[in-house]
Amino acid sequence: MYRIVFLDRASLPVAVRRPAFAHDWAEYDATAPEQVIERCLDAEVVISNKVRLDAAALAALPQLKLIAVAATGVNNVDLAAARRHGIAVANIRGYAEHSVPEHALMLMLALLRNLPAYQRELAAGAWNASPHFCHFGPTIRDLHGRTVAIVGAGTLGRRSAELARAFGAETLFAEHRGTATVRDGYTAFDEALARADVLSLHCPLTEATRNLIGTAELAAMKPDAILVNTARGGLVDEAALLAALRAGRLAGAGVDVLHEEPPRQGNALIEAGLPNLIVTPHVGWASFEAMSRLAAQLVDNIEAWADGSPQNLV
Repeated sequence: MYRIVFLDRASLPVAVRRPAFAHDWAEYDATAPEQVIERCLDAEVVISNKVRLDAAALAALPQLKLIAVAATGVNNVDLAAARRHGIAVANIRGYAEHSVPEHALMLMLALLRNLPAYQRELAAGAWNASPHFCHFGPTIRDLHGRTVAIVGAGTLGRRSAELARAFGAETLFAEHRGTATVRDGYTAFDEALARADVLSLHCPLTEATRNLIGTAELAAMKPDAILVNTARGGLVDEAALLAALRAGRLAGAGVDVLHEEPPRQGNALIEAGLPNLIVTPHVGWASFEAMSRLAAQLVDNIEAWADGSPQNLV
């Protein structure tokens, strides 16, 4: 009988079925770093969404055989240490192929149509005082006919492109920054920035992509362009983004991710109060349907491993 410990169950607020094989299940809403070893001491399987499993913790858990990550990103696991100790690591794949792209499109549409600004003006009584049947406020633009440049051509990037094209937008995929050779079907990074009416980020956070969009990149974009980031907060230099928005060098931005999550010490983007900036709390992935697919795949991964045919190993 395997013992399974879910370290941050509250991070997945949908039903999670129990594995079909004999097991002992323990779960905790959240787990602090100093609680990890104690809670996992007798577990062969540990489930973690964001709780860090570092080298020290893995060295102290000789019975651990599988880390089932309840997410796609595995930044919270020391993969080298897991390999040294013979611990398998499985992650979740493809579960948010509708949820994240729909969230990205929502941000694009809301910013192009200046929805936050209109909500503010309506609350201030602008429509009540209008001499016309409607209130003409900030410029409203269609997605139709715009150029959407996408950084990241994986499942989420390509699905986002499909949705944008359904609205009549032209789409292009940006080549890696600094790459001399441009692959077929891609556009040079600098050219993509210059052509973009909307720049949408769907790439992983690595040392090569950290602060991918900074002062120079924002300056290379059209002043009436918008930026959407539903990938990872570290892709964008937040100070540079805020400066560009305040100076009018960028028409708008929608971000679902921040450098630090949750922002315990506050965050300048959240506190800016700009009518052309939308910040959502990393929920692009969190539709009920997507979370339910994640939960099902999480248990499938554990069952496949227990059956001797592991899947989705990192």
